[in-house]
Amino acid sequence: MTSMEARPERVLDAVERGEAAVGIRPDEVVIGISPAFGDSFTKTIVEIPHAEVLRELLAGVEEQGVHARVIRYRSGSDLAVIAHAAARLSGSGIGVGLLSRGTTMIHQKDLVRLSNLELFPQAPLLDPETFRKVGRNAARYAKGESPEPVPARNDYMARPRWQAKAALLHIKETEFVTAGAAPVELDVRIRLADAG
Repeated sequence: MTSMEARPERVLDAVERGEAAVGIRPDEVVIGISPAFGDSFTKTIVEIPHAEVLRELLAGVEEQGVHARVIRYRSGSDLAVIAHAAARLSGSGIGVGLLSRGTTMIHQKDLVRLSNLELFPQAPLLDPETFRKVGRNAARYAKGESPEPVPARNDYMARPRWQAKAALLHIKETEFVTAGAAPVELDVRIRLADAG
Protein backbone atom coordinates (compact mmCIF):
# COMPACT_ATOMS: atom_id res chain seq x y z
CA MET A 1 0.00 0.00 0.00
CA THR A 2 2.27 2.80 -1.20
CA SER A 3 -0.11 5.27 -2.81
CA MET A 4 -1.55 8.00 -0.64
CA GLU A 5 -5.03 7.29 -2.02
CA ALA A 6 -4.97 3.83 -0.44
CA ARG A 7 -4.17 5.20 3.03
CA PRO A 8 -6.90 6.35 5.40
CA GLU A 9 -6.86 10.11 5.96
CA ARG A 10 -5.40 11.07 9.33
CA VAL A 11 -5.48 14.26 11.34
CA LEU A 12 -2.68 15.59 13.53
CA ASP A 13 -3.62 17.10 16.89
CA ALA A 14 -0.62 18.75 18.56
CA VAL A 15 -1.15 20.49 21.90
CA GLU A 16 1.61 22.60 23.43
CA ARG A 17 2.61 21.55 26.96
CA GLY A 18 5.08 24.29 27.74
CA GLU A 19 8.76 24.88 27.17
CA ALA A 20 10.70 21.80 26.05
CA ALA A 21 13.28 20.56 28.53
CA VAL A 22 16.45 18.57 27.97
CA GLY A 23 15.55 14.89 28.16
CA ILE A 24 17.04 12.51 30.68
CA ARG A 25 16.18 9.26 28.91
CA PRO A 26 19.18 7.81 27.07
CA ASP A 27 16.75 5.90 24.83
CA GLU A 28 14.93 8.78 23.20
CA VAL A 29 14.81 10.62 19.91
CA VAL A 30 13.44 14.15 19.77
CA ILE A 31 11.61 15.11 16.59
CA GLY A 32 11.73 18.85 16.04
CA ILE A 33 9.09 20.26 13.75
CA SER A 34 9.14 23.69 12.14
CA PRO A 35 6.91 26.56 13.33
CA ALA A 36 3.96 25.94 10.97
CA PHE A 37 4.19 22.13 10.65
CA GLY A 38 0.81 20.48 11.26
CA ASP A 39 -0.70 23.82 12.17
CA SER A 40 -0.83 26.45 9.43
CA PHE A 41 0.52 23.90 6.94
CA THR A 42 -0.89 20.37 6.92
CA LYS A 43 0.85 18.71 3.95
CA THR A 44 4.32 18.42 2.46
CA ILE A 45 5.30 19.93 -0.87
CA VAL A 46 3.95 16.77 -2.60
CA GLU A 47 0.73 16.71 -0.56
CA ILE A 48 1.63 14.02 1.99
CA PRO A 49 -0.40 14.87 5.11
CA HIS A 50 1.75 15.94 8.04
CA ALA A 51 -0.19 13.49 10.21
CA GLU A 52 1.07 10.66 7.98
CA VAL A 53 4.66 11.98 7.98
CA LEU A 54 4.80 12.22 11.77
CA ARG A 55 3.00 8.90 12.19
CA GLU A 56 5.63 7.14 10.07
CA LEU A 57 8.57 8.84 11.82
CA LEU A 58 7.19 7.91 15.24
CA ALA A 59 6.48 4.34 14.14
CA GLY A 60 10.04 3.95 12.86
CA VAL A 61 11.45 5.13 16.20
CA GLU A 62 9.10 2.94 18.23
CA GLU A 63 9.84 -0.16 16.12
CA GLN A 64 13.37 0.02 17.47
CA GLY A 65 12.16 0.13 21.09
CA VAL A 66 13.15 3.78 21.50
CA HIS A 67 11.05 6.56 23.04
CA ALA A 68 10.11 9.61 20.93
CA ARG A 69 9.25 13.17 21.93
CA VAL A 70 8.00 15.89 19.60
CA ILE A 71 8.86 19.57 19.97
CA ARG A 72 7.93 22.60 17.94
CA TYR A 73 10.88 24.88 17.19
CA ARG A 74 9.41 28.39 17.00
CA SER A 75 12.38 30.76 16.67
CA GLY A 76 13.59 29.74 13.22
CA SER A 77 12.78 27.89 10.02
CA ASP A 78 16.26 26.59 9.14
CA LEU A 79 16.40 22.78 9.00
CA ALA A 80 19.90 22.45 10.48
CA VAL A 81 18.99 24.73 13.39
CA ILE A 82 15.79 22.79 14.13
CA ALA A 83 17.47 19.37 13.88
CA HIS A 84 20.43 20.46 16.04
CA ALA A 85 18.09 21.93 18.67
CA ALA A 86 16.13 18.66 18.73
CA ALA A 87 19.37 16.70 19.20
CA ARG A 88 20.48 19.00 22.06
CA LEU A 89 17.13 18.43 23.81
CA SER A 90 17.31 14.65 23.38
CA GLY A 91 18.53 12.44 26.21
CA SER A 92 20.36 10.31 23.64
CA GLY A 93 21.72 13.32 21.77
CA ILE A 94 19.89 12.31 18.59
CA GLY A 95 17.23 14.46 16.96
CA VAL A 96 15.29 14.67 13.74
CA GLY A 97 14.44 18.02 12.15
CA LEU A 98 11.44 18.32 9.88
CA LEU A 99 10.24 21.24 7.79
CA SER A 100 6.63 21.69 6.66
CA ARG A 101 7.57 21.02 3.03
CA GLY A 102 9.06 17.64 4.08
CA THR A 103 12.81 18.28 4.07
CA THR A 104 14.30 16.16 6.88
CA MET A 105 17.58 15.74 8.76
CA ILE A 106 18.94 13.41 11.46
CA HIS A 107 21.34 15.27 13.75
CA GLN A 108 23.57 14.57 16.74
CA LYS A 109 24.11 17.10 19.53
CA ASP A 110 27.92 17.04 19.50
CA LEU A 111 28.17 17.74 15.76
CA VAL A 112 28.45 21.29 14.50
CA ARG A 113 25.14 22.71 13.37
CA LEU A 114 25.86 22.49 9.64
CA SER A 115 27.01 18.89 9.92
CA ASN A 116 24.55 16.01 10.36
CA LEU A 117 24.17 12.25 10.37
CA GLU A 118 21.74 12.06 7.44
CA LEU A 119 20.12 14.71 5.24
CA PHE A 120 17.09 14.34 2.98
CA PRO A 121 17.05 17.62 1.03
CA GLN A 122 14.80 16.62 -1.87
CA ALA A 123 11.42 16.75 -0.15
CA PRO A 124 9.48 15.92 -3.34
CA LEU A 125 11.13 12.49 -3.37
CA LEU A 126 10.28 11.56 0.22
CA ASP A 127 7.37 9.18 0.74
CA PRO A 128 5.82 7.69 3.90
CA GLU A 129 8.05 4.60 3.75
CA THR A 130 11.15 6.82 3.68
CA PHE A 131 9.95 8.75 6.73
CA ARG A 132 9.55 5.45 8.61
CA LYS A 133 13.10 4.47 7.64
CA VAL A 134 14.37 7.86 8.87
CA GLY A 135 12.69 7.26 12.23
CA ARG A 136 14.15 3.77 12.38
CA ASN A 137 17.68 5.02 11.68
CA ALA A 138 17.38 7.87 14.19
CA ALA A 139 16.42 5.30 16.83
CA ARG A 140 19.35 3.09 15.90
CA TYR A 141 21.74 6.03 16.28
CA ALA A 142 20.15 6.69 19.69
CA LYS A 143 20.97 3.09 20.68
CA GLY A 144 24.61 3.67 19.73
CA GLU A 145 24.45 1.70 16.50
CA SER A 146 25.88 2.73 13.14
CA PRO A 147 23.11 1.96 10.66
CA GLU A 148 23.45 2.06 6.91
CA PRO A 149 22.12 5.44 5.77
CA VAL A 150 18.60 5.47 4.42
CA PRO A 151 18.92 5.26 0.64
CA ALA A 152 18.26 8.73 -0.69
CA ARG A 153 16.55 8.95 -4.04
CA ASN A 154 17.90 11.60 -6.32
CA ASP A 155 16.29 13.30 -9.29
CA TYR A 156 18.36 16.01 -10.96
CA MET A 157 15.12 17.52 -12.30
CA ALA A 158 13.48 17.79 -8.85
CA ARG A 159 15.23 21.03 -8.00
CA PRO A 160 14.23 23.00 -11.11
CA ARG A 161 10.73 21.51 -11.04
CA TRP A 162 10.04 22.29 -7.36
CA GLN A 163 12.42 25.16 -6.49
CA ALA A 164 9.90 28.00 -6.86
CA LYS A 165 7.25 26.25 -4.75
CA ALA A 166 9.85 25.29 -2.11
CA ALA A 167 11.03 28.91 -1.91
CA LEU A 168 7.47 30.18 -1.50
CA LEU A 169 6.74 27.60 1.19
CA HIS A 170 9.92 28.59 3.05
CA ILE A 171 9.01 32.28 2.90
CA LYS A 172 5.50 31.50 4.15
CA GLU A 173 6.82 29.27 6.96
CA THR A 174 9.26 31.96 8.05
CA GLU A 175 6.27 34.25 8.66
CA PHE A 176 5.37 31.97 11.59
CA VAL A 177 8.77 32.34 13.30
CA THR A 178 8.71 34.00 16.71
CA ALA A 179 12.16 35.46 17.35
CA GLY A 180 13.63 34.31 20.65
CA ALA A 181 10.80 31.87 21.43
CA ALA A 182 11.81 28.69 23.21
CA PRO A 183 10.97 25.29 21.71
CA VAL A 184 7.77 23.81 23.12
CA GLU A 185 6.92 20.23 24.03
CA LEU A 186 3.95 18.79 22.15
CA ASP A 187 1.38 16.18 23.05
CA VAL A 188 0.75 14.53 19.70
CA ARG A 189 -2.33 12.57 18.75
CA ILE A 190 -2.83 11.19 15.26
CA ARG A 191 -6.35 10.05 14.56
CA LEU A 192 -8.48 9.01 11.61
CA ALA A 193 -10.18 12.01 10.02
CA ASP A 194 -13.71 10.90 10.90
CA ALA A 195 -12.81 9.74 14.43
CA GLY A 196 -13.40 12.19 17.26
